Amino acid sequence: MNKMRVKKILVDFFFNGEKYSLQTYKKFNLEDLTKFFSYKKNLVVIEYNGKILQSKKWEKTYLNNNDKIEIITIVGGG
Repeated sequence: MNKMRVKKILVDFFFNGEKYSLQTYKKFNLEDLTKFFSYKKNLVVIEYNGKILQSKKWEKTYLNNNDKIEIITIVGGG
């Protein structure tokens, strides 16, 4: 019987100033990260390695070791 091996992906990154280690079976992008932490896409801005990243690029931007991600929440008020 032929067993298929699934490769684990390990990524260490910084999120809002804290170090995280992620173990997953698929590449994890910034859109996945916002969903995982329950952020609403239309209410946040992502700074990725020191640069503001447009939301249309989140789906194609994958986490890599030592990435620095800051999520800034937009708050309305008066």
